Amino acid sequence: MRTSKTIAALIGPTLMALGVALLINLGSFPAIAESVSRDPALIFLSGVLLFIAGVAIVRVHNRWAPNWSVLVTALGWLAVLSGIARMLFPIQLASMAEALSRSSGLFLASAVVLLVVGAFLSFKAYGPD
Repeated sequence: MRTSKTIAALIGPTLMALGVALLINLGSFPAIAESVSRDPALIFLSGVLLFIAGVAIVRVHNRWAPNWSVLVTALGWLAVLSGIARMLFPIQLASMAEALSRSSGLFLASAVVLLVVGAFLSFKAYGPD
């Protein structure tokens, strides 16, 4: 469980910071997403970084226990798969990003999910045993 808490202590605050950043910049994110859609190299590079982070998590935490720590494993695998998709299909994902850049509701929903998951992991990592 110590490894779960250590990884959750990194992922939780990161997800919360991303959620807050999305909320603060909600009006700017459609323009940012549209800009990213014109740069497949950035999508490819983010894929490499996600893949590395995901493999690192899965390497030390590939546990499918029926408790909260399975979320850490699931996020690791999600990062691996997302990284592979971004590396293999950067052009296609760029066109998808352009289409999604017009949906401010998607950005708001993403921010809420990031905040909730981040808060949960932070509580599990830093809260009482």
